[in-house]
Amino acid sequence: MRKHLHSARDFILPVIDFFYPPFRRLMNLQTFRYAASGGGNVLLGFLVYSLSYKFLFFEKDFDFGFYAFKGHIAALFLSFCITFPIGFFMSKYVVFTDSNMKGRIQLFRYFMICMFNLVLNYLLLKIFVEKLNVQPILAQVMTVVIVVVFSYLAQRNFSFKASAIDEEIRD
Repeated sequence: MRKHLHSARDFILPVIDFFYPPFRRLMNLQTFRYAASGGGNVLLGFLVYSLSYKFLFFEKDFDFGFYAFKGHIAALFLSFCITFPIGFFMSKYVVFTDSNMKGRIQLFRYFMICMFNLVLNYLLLKIFVEKLNVQPILAQVMTVVIVVVFSYLAQRNFSFKASAIDEEIRD
C-alpha cells in the first residue's frame, strides 16, 4: 500500500511542480502545491456537488429513511465523502511533507478541521440558499471561497504543523 502511495506522489509532484515557475515570485512552493492540489480537489468536489445535485438528487429532497435532506445538502455530503480521502492524501503526501507528526494524528486533526469546514459549508449553504434565495450552485461557489481560506491556515498550522526546527530549516 505504501509503495502505491509513493508512486502516486511521485507522479503528481512533478506535474504540479512543472507549473510552479511562473508563480515563484507570488508564493512559495508549499503554498503553490496546496493551491494546485486543493484547487483540484475543490474542482472535483464542485463537479460531484453539481452533478449529484442535478442528476442524482434531481434538485429535490432526498429521504434517507430517518431524515430527509434537501438536494443541495445531500449533494454537499456526497461531495465531502469523495473529497475527504483525496484531500488528506494530497495534504499528507504532496503538500505538507515536512510534517513529522504521526499519520493517525494528522488524519484525526485533518478530520476535525474537515468536520468544521463541513459544518461551516452547511451553515453557509443553508443561509445563502434557504434564507437569501441564492441559487444552490452559486451558493456553493461562494461558500468554497470562505472555507478554503480557513482550511489552508488550519491545515498548515494545525493538522500538518512542522516542528519548530523544520520551520527554521524551511525559512
